[in-house]
Amino acid sequence: MQDLMRRLRWRGFKWRAIALLALGRRDAALQVFQDMLAEFPGDAYPLASIAHLQGQGGATDAALATMARLLKLHPGDGAHWFNQGFLLEAAGRYGEAETAFRRAVELRPALDRAWYGLGLCLIRLGRLDEAVDALKRNTQLQPMSPYGWYQLARVHADRHEAEEARRIIRHLQRFEPKVAAQLVRETGLLVSSAS
Repeated sequence: MQDLMRRLRWRGFKWRAIALLALGRRDAALQVFQDMLAEFPGDAYPLASIAHLQGQGGATDAALATMARLLKLHPGDGAHWFNQGFLLEAAGRYGEAETAFRRAVELRPALDRAWYGLGLCLIRLGRLDEAVDALKRNTQLQPMSPYGWYQLARVHADRHEAEEARRIIRHLQRFEPKVAAQLVRETGLLVSSAS
């Protein structure tokens, strides 16, 4: 009975915070998550939610501190490592972000967003060969998302691999013609329409 009451109390916090977020009351929701954490110390859900709201609100240092606490308590969840990598990448801390994204894909190899984030970090670190590998993995996992394809084409163009970039642009013309046209404008590569 006591366990049931704790679960109901936990769900009450969760749904109250979600309702507040739906109403656009981010600060009130943040307080509910903090109250939830006080009652359920070390629980991953309120910690992750607090870090997310802190990051959304521009409090990157606070979000990173919350994520560090979360990862210390729950180091085996790839999604938490992805979120840490996302925050670090947004803060321009690419080397640390790379480490977080690599840990995320080690724990959850099918986490396409982590492969994409890893690819972006490697581009910014000037490690284009490794970026190609990460972005290819992202496009295998999310073949209809233009983001990985776009970055992959840009890397090939930067590496003077025009035919590989053209192949990707032709591929994008089939399902994302606007992205393909943008790549043509940005790279200056002449590409015939996809057949």
